[in-house]
Amino acid sequence: MKISLNWLKDYLDIPLNAEQTSELLTDIGLEVEGMEATESIKGGLEGVLIGHVLECGQHPNADRLSLTKVDVGGAEPLQIVCGAPNVAQGQTVVVATVGTTLHNIEGESMKIKKGKIRGEVSEGMICAEDELGLGRSHDGIIVLAEQVPVGTPAREYFKVETDIIYEIGLTPNRSDATSHIGVARDLAAALKINHQHSGQLNWPNVDHFAVDNHDLPVEVVIENTEACPRYSGVSIKGIKVGGSPDWLKNRLNAIGVRPINNIVDITNFVLHELGQPLHAFDADKIAGHKVIVKTLPEGSLFHSLDEAERKLSSEDLMICDGDSKGMCIAGVFGGIDSGVTDRTTNIFLESAHFDARWVRRTSTRHLLRTDAAMCYEKGSDPSITVYALKRAVLLFKELAGGEIASEIVDVYPQEIERPQVEVSYTNINRLIGVQIPAEKVKEILAALDLQVLEENAEGLRLSVPTSKVDVLREADVIEEILRIYGLNNVPISNKISSTIGQDLAAAQRKAKAEVSSLLTGNGFHEMMAVSLTQSRYFKEILPVADEELVYVANTSNVHLDVMRPVVLFGGLEAILRNQNRRNADLRLYEWGNSYRKQEEGYEEQAHLCLYISGRRWAESWLSKEAQEVDFYTLKALVENITRRLGLSGYQTAAISTAEDQRWTYGTKYHRGPVELVSFGKLASGVLHKMEIKRAVYYADFNWGNILKATRKNKIDFVELTKFPSIRRDLAIVIDNSINFSDIANIARKTGKKILKNINLFDVYENEQQIGKDKKSYSVSFIFEDPSKTLKDKEVDKIMNQLIQNYEGKLGALIRR
Repeated sequence: MKISLNWLKDYLDIPLNAEQTSELLTDIGLEVEGMEATESIKGGLEGVLIGHVLECGQHPNADRLSLTKVDVGGAEPLQIVCGAPNVAQGQTVVVATVGTTLHNIEGESMKIKKGKIRGEVSEGMICAEDELGLGRSHDGIIVLAEQVPVGTPAREYFKVETDIIYEIGLTPNRSDATSHIGVARDLAAALKINHQHSGQLNWPNVDHFAVDNHDLPVEVVIENTEACPRYSGVSIKGIKVGGSPDWLKNRLNAIGVRPINNIVDITNFVLHELGQPLHAFDADKIAGHKVIVKTLPEGSLFHSLDEAERKLSSEDLMICDGDSKGMCIAGVFGGIDSGVTDRTTNIFLESAHFDARWVRRTSTRHLLRTDAAMCYEKGSDPSITVYALKRAVLLFKELAGGEIASEIVDVYPQEIERPQVEVSYTNINRLIGVQIPAEKVKEILAALDLQVLEENAEGLRLSVPTSKVDVLREADVIEEILRIYGLNNVPISNKISSTIGQDLAAAQRKAKAEVSSLLTGNGFHEMMAVSLTQSRYFKEILPVADEELVYVANTSNVHLDVMRPVVLFGGLEAILRNQNRRNADLRLYEWGNSYRKQEEGYEEQAHLCLYISGRRWAESWLSKEAQEVDFYTLKALVENITRRLGLSGYQTAAISTAEDQRWTYGTKYHRGPVELVSFGKLASGVLHKMEIKRAVYYADFNWGNILKATRKNKIDFVELTKFPSIRRDLAIVIDNSINFSDIANIARKTGKKILKNINLFDVYENEQQIGKDKKSYSVSFIFEDPSKTLKDKEVDKIMNQLIQNYEGKLGALIRR
């Protein structure tokens, strides 16, 4: 937001220089992000002087050029070649001397140099209006009617105004500071409290507002009082649309608002002066001389000022005429059929208070980010609508003529009262961190127009101005007090207290990054599916109770109607899309969440999912066999991830396909009831219904449980042993129902500390040789002692114990 220092000084006597004012604005919460010196005419007409044409004759070498002698107050007249058709002897003109940089109306710059034009020396330039940035005319040079002393600086004659423009980073909650009066109010309070200033604010006087006649009465009806709590308006007839005076143009140009005509410029001026948007309608185009504030049916068409045809929403508040035809999108943008033109003579001026939420939704829906809309979005002051009307109308009479042709219409069904807030002295001192005397607190509150309704020893009950829409709680009032008291006045303690904490979020990001790096290094590609999916998947393919599904009203794509209760189907859709494009060898991983409805609220779980399908290795002359991925390909990856995360001490169990229909078969790792990961081959029925023809192996990590488990694990450094290891092998015949994990568990309990590794390196099945429902496992055992070299008899003793345990507990037969 741009704020002009000169403009501020119209309302407040500021005893500080520009830099000090900038610092004070920042101190009170209006952070100055930039400060720039500007001039009403770019360049300030430096080097441009008023001159008198002493001689003017035909250029000897050019028919369309004149050769002049111009007195600009120097020792000698300047010889200037001029191409203007209206230059003549005896004129008072404006001359740019050599070395001057001119800025034309288009913003282009030109430096005046001494040179020869068609053989004649030219020592400057007699200027036209557009060349000085004074206007757009280039019909001829500027000829001043009055006699002005030669040598007078043009900046003095044209009253060039120098200003300081502050770029304020206005926070969304500061609706009270969207205008120059709003900023001046804050400055006045801070100057009064901290700089012994009177705090007097000079509001524009509207006391001489008076109705001239009742020739243009306009009826106002508000049908939607939620969106428009207050609507004020007045008629003016006999106005003349034209250019604005320099002072008004200067004010608007200073803050980057382009002047258009006196009517539009006055409404923009009042907006940036008071923070109250206004809109002027051509009164002769208002059907039935009636204004209706209402919404129109969905899809209604509206022709806006930018000549675009817009389809309206049923939630767009409109200003309509007596025929219910839209004239303006309320608080956002005007219509082309009711706007003020050069031929307008009668206007109806609107000053309303619209609900911030309604304006915000409409503004973003139509991508119309106007100054008025941004002001309303922050929350306008409902108490200022009539005052703003009077201010604007008096300017209309002054600058555009006309008569006030109606009483002010002010429709205000339910007056918005000043909010009341209670604040305690204890909380003021506690939150600010310094003891502020009660009288000082009340002085600050008075300067901010926070009226004290009731006072006791503990605190105050206050009435808050309607302009401060963000001040609704005790903490908000305390923030207001601190802003004006001054944050710099709060002493900083020499004591620093700190605690050492663990950044869990950083640790979680690191774990995620490590796993992603591991998978990418193993040939995986990361995928990302949307969290919305089709409910039919959980009715036709993988049934999920309907009461657990989180339905979403998705109007843009009605098929994606639920939040995914499992992550699986996004990956299957990606696999199907790839396989349909002859890309069947896939390794994909996805980080995503699942969503389910519970009896008390909703459950959201984080997952890491792996998908593998197709060949294990890429096609190559080195690998003649096109070997497919299998369960153990996936298991190796899962094991690598758990080892990378330092997970250990978990149990292994087979997945019950009756309970979880995702699987043909699979395994899960868990700690008691807490599941860490489940993985295996996806059920052929699921793949068939998804039209996927090749086997898919899938792993689903419950990432939330994984993170909790890793926080409890410690990865310790172990020095490499200096002593050799000893290997022993056993061939064990067991029942098919016995798993390798049973063998491994017995070995770990028996071998205790010196058994470092156990590995299954061969499986043999032959009913004729080893019996029905039997299998033979060839298992290796690695023994190692970090403190000494093991002896054969020590290892033999453990191996004998292992054989006894396998025979006794598993009914195993040891093949010798």
